[in-house]
Amino acid sequence: MRGVPPGIASALIEWDAGERRLDEPGPARDARLRVAGAVDDELRRRVGATYALADLVQAYGESSRWFLEVAERTAPAVPAAWDPACTLDAVFARWARNASDAVAR
Repeated sequence: MRGVPPGIASALIEWDAGERRLDEPGPARDARLRVAGAVDDELRRRVGATYALADLVQAYGESSRWFLEVAERTAPAVPAAWDPACTLDAVFARWARNASDAVAR
């Protein structure tokens, strides 16, 4: 990730790891996917259709204010699906690929 600011590069690495975790099999997988869908909807509302990686990093920094509420509402009986290092990060990884200044990873 040559030329990518360190804060963005670090976020991309973290988010990619979350995406790998989301795809892992397990009893909470379906609930994790539902939470990821709800996070996707929330991110669309907060960031909009056109955004840069810096916008995502900012939204990620603010996600501690809303993520748990979204996760609990979406999968109330499956706390294992509320792990932001999985569901939240996976959604941000997907969004990063569509940023106006997306980088090859």
